[in-house]
Amino acid sequence: MAGLGAWNLARAALIILLLPRSLEQCGHISLSAPIVRLGDPITASCTISQNCSHLDSESHIVWKLEAELQPGERQQYLPNGTLQSTITLPHLNRSRALLSCCLHWGNSLQILDQAELQAGYPPATPHNLSCLMNLTTNSLTCQWEPGPNTHLSTNFTLKSFKSRGNCQSREDSIPDCVPEDGQSHCSIPRKHLQLYQNMGIWVQAKNALGTSVSPKLCLVPMDVVKLEPPTLWALGPSPEVAPPQPGCLRLRWETWKPSLHIDQKCELRHQPLLGEASWDLVGALPSRTLQYELCGLLPSTAYALQMRCTRWRLPGHWSNWSPSLELTTTQRAPTVRMDTWWRQRQLDPRTVDVQLFWQPVPLEEDSGQIQGYLVSLRPSDKAGADPMLCNTTELNCTFQLPSEAREVILEAYNTAGTSHPTPVVFLESGGPPLGRLHTVARDPHSLWVGWEPPSPQPRGYVIEWGLGPPSPSGSPKTWRMEHNGSIAGTLLQENIRPFQLYEITVTPLYQDTKGPSQHIYAYSQEMAPSHGPELHLRHIGKTWAQLEWVPEAPELGRSPLTHYTIFWTNAQDRSFSTVLNASSHSFVLRGLEPSSLYHVHLMAASQVWATNSTSLTLMTLALEESELHILLGLFGLLVLLICLCGAAQLCCRPRKNPLWPSVPDPAHSSLGSWVPTITTEDTFQLPSLRDSSMPPITKITVLEEEEKKPGPWESNDSSGTCGLPSLVQAYVLQGDPRVPRMQPQPQSGTSDQVLYVQVLGSPTGPRPGHYLRCDSTQPLLGGLTPSPKSYENLWFQTSPLGTPEPLVPNPEDDCIFEPLLDFPLLQGLRVSGVEGLGGF
Repeated sequence: MAGLGAWNLARAALIILLLPRSLEQCGHISLSAPIVRLGDPITASCTISQNCSHLDSESHIVWKLEAELQPGERQQYLPNGTLQSTITLPHLNRSRALLSCCLHWGNSLQILDQAELQAGYPPATPHNLSCLMNLTTNSLTCQWEPGPNTHLSTNFTLKSFKSRGNCQSREDSIPDCVPEDGQSHCSIPRKHLQLYQNMGIWVQAKNALGTSVSPKLCLVPMDVVKLEPPTLWALGPSPEVAPPQPGCLRLRWETWKPSLHIDQKCELRHQPLLGEASWDLVGALPSRTLQYELCGLLPSTAYALQMRCTRWRLPGHWSNWSPSLELTTTQRAPTVRMDTWWRQRQLDPRTVDVQLFWQPVPLEEDSGQIQGYLVSLRPSDKAGADPMLCNTTELNCTFQLPSEAREVILEAYNTAGTSHPTPVVFLESGGPPLGRLHTVARDPHSLWVGWEPPSPQPRGYVIEWGLGPPSPSGSPKTWRMEHNGSIAGTLLQENIRPFQLYEITVTPLYQDTKGPSQHIYAYSQEMAPSHGPELHLRHIGKTWAQLEWVPEAPELGRSPLTHYTIFWTNAQDRSFSTVLNASSHSFVLRGLEPSSLYHVHLMAASQVWATNSTSLTLMTLALEESELHILLGLFGLLVLLICLCGAAQLCCRPRKNPLWPSVPDPAHSSLGSWVPTITTEDTFQLPSLRDSSMPPITKITVLEEEEKKPGPWESNDSSGTCGLPSLVQAYVLQGDPRVPRMQPQPQSGTSDQVLYVQVLGSPTGPRPGHYLRCDSTQPLLGGLTPSPKSYENLWFQTSPLGTPEPLVPNPEDDCIFEPLLDFPLLQGLRVSGVEGLGGF
């Protein structure tokens, strides 16, 4: 911020130098305060003297804050002839800014004077004051946190004084300590200190807006002393001292010379160099002991060690951690179990070639580093015999044994000793074999091998696997021992590569014998078929085509085929397909169109991949001219046959009005033929018709399709009618209906009318019966109305109370009541079950 202010002042000076001489000393800016709190208002005034030759009555002062024009509040002429303009900035939100007073000079704006504005905050209270007595520099160094930035130049001063009490009173003042710019620590030299006397210490911060002080710190310089860390050394071997135990380290240290007269306590920490383990801390070490044996570490492991110290029984600060010392723990004899396996080959009747394999299994977390392996015979009774067979760092060894030898000893060793001897007994094959050995490839880098455990249960299994043929017979194999005899399979994940054939051998181990080895071959991942079978056209017709192909021979490492898919496409790009099993080698495409082009290809698929075969293009045969004529003739005959059948059906069907139901013509039939046969369940006891109070009524209504003129036999007398409509004409005749009469014939054109009649009569009354024929436009039978029962067209209807009611004619009926006429319909009227119907 100070650099920015200097740059602004330099820029202002340069502008003043460039002003015309006539404007020099014309204007001057006065500020209410050169430095204000950030965000507070500030007032400035610019005065132009009367000696300015370019001042006239129309002169106007312009204000600029940096490059932005600012409106002035007021402008006035003072009594002494000077021109003054005042501006107030309500909120100064910049820590530093340049305010300019300007005057128009011709067509340009000339700067008369400039002033730098500063804004910030008062200093915050310093906090976290702490001091350390450094015996190396022999000074008291104090440090603090200055607080947030004030945007102003702030000076810090470390103040202190000597005191014999609790720093409540001052005895001697100590010169102030002023830190360098930008630093928040300061050191008081030893010459101004009393090491065992109290001191009052505080920090003062001051800038243009105020002053603040930190809380006072009262201390004794020697109570805040910080020692230098010691120097660590490895304790070398000594004839008087036994070597360290496995997992132990011996070290010594030297304290800092200026602190030899100070009682100290130290802490030690250690961490393995390899891995990401954290530091382990060892408690306070004896103050006067300068050597130490650290135990409980991992054998044969490199460690980093560090130490720090502080005053003992007196206040003080811990020193920094010393530079790391790297040491390695001593080894311990290996503590491992050996899993062993072997192969034997008879060289001659007296010598056997043995290839022994082993795998060390650690029994503890710190089982010790293994440097080599020893294979030996048991000590021989013969003096001078060398029992050593192998001394190797590998995990296998080949040696020769006498045919009668059945056991060797295997040991692991390092500089600390050997492991517990492991006897290796060469078992004979005499146990039961495994059942149903099988494998499954789980993924390209693993194989699952399973079996059926034999009976009795083995104590374990040995599984060997390696590349199968055509790999060399001497190629290395991987093996593993499973100690759980109840398992029925295991997952092989070591040294498995995809698309390789592996030979897997499983041998059961029993207590004193072993079972025969079982072998199986398997691929870790099978590949797709190298190519699909070639597609051929065997026969072709007009609507079919026979295809054939020769299945490919199985290949090692190739997944067997599971099915075929045939695709064919016609000229309109319509695609068809069908799936065939892997045993198929031919197929007939049916439903093809004659003289059409088709594209066919075959896809062979396995469980892993699918491969397309060669494509085939074929064209079906065209139809011959004679076949085309035959097809056209057959089609024509079929159309003709359909037409004949339709015409015969229309001609043979009885004529029927399709709009109204078929109703018999009463002029050519009798009501007797309409009465249905009375069955047992339809029998109904009719009421007596001899009752004079209940005259029987038969009502038949006529529907006419259109208005008809009355015939010659119809009466035009309206005296006997009851005001019937013009479409309904009533014919009233008197006489005995039992006497046959000749009925006049209706005029032509009315033969399609259906005539209905209403008959009224009393068989016992003295008056003759009455009947009335009426013309009506309503149909007799509705299309959806069911036919009535034989007992439902009666003179009586049942009342709601269950008693018969006579059907009394309504005086307002459409028809009139007159004596019975000789109507042809009534001549054949017959009502069953009615005796003595004299009126009829």
